[in-house]
Amino acid sequence: MNIKIKLIFFISLITILICDAKKLDIKIILGSTRQGRTSEKLGRILKVMADKNDSITTEIIDLRDYNLPFFNDEMPPAYRETVEDPITKKWSDKINEADAFIIVSPEYNSGYSGVLKNAMDSLYKEWNNKPVAFVGYSGGESGATSAVAQLRQVAKAFQMIPVSCEINIGTSWKAFDTKGNLVKDIENDFNNMINEIVNLQLKK
Repeated sequence: MNIKIKLIFFISLITILICDAKKLDIKIILGSTRQGRTSEKLGRILKVMADKNDSITTEIIDLRDYNLPFFNDEMPPAYRETVEDPITKKWSDKINEADAFIIVSPEYNSGYSGVLKNAMDSLYKEWNNKPVAFVGYSGGESGATSAVAQLRQVAKAFQMIPVSCEINIGTSWKAFDTKGNLVKDIENDFNNMINEIVNLQLKK
């Protein structure tokens, strides 16, 4: 009897470990390092919504934690065998962990941030063949549509797989209530985004 109980326990433990191992690892990248940035508030809200989905695991990646040098390597990242710079290596290792990405991007003068562009350009193979979704925000009413359109082109150059669903939040300075919650209900759109990421990953 004890052997049977131990066997059942062992099988159950293995099943749990296998299920956990199959969870899709989605990194939420904050595309701004400015003081008072909206991306930080949005990132936290997105993570709370994403964590309701048992099939995925999420992590917020803050570019402030990676003081990346401006890209000036002689060797393009696409042909680089090893990453020598320790900060870039830390960045490379983190991006390598991911199965997919959600990039939270501001719009500055009809484009996205320089710090995000530099972070993306510092790598290449680490981005390849991974789904990516975009949540854009802007001070104006566009909701960063121009910035997201540019990011889609860049993502394709990295051989990433942009999802069709995107979220655009305009007039971001009044997008939150006094408790820090989004005024606009984006949960249905966000769930559609997550489902599309998961489906794309399953088709790979």
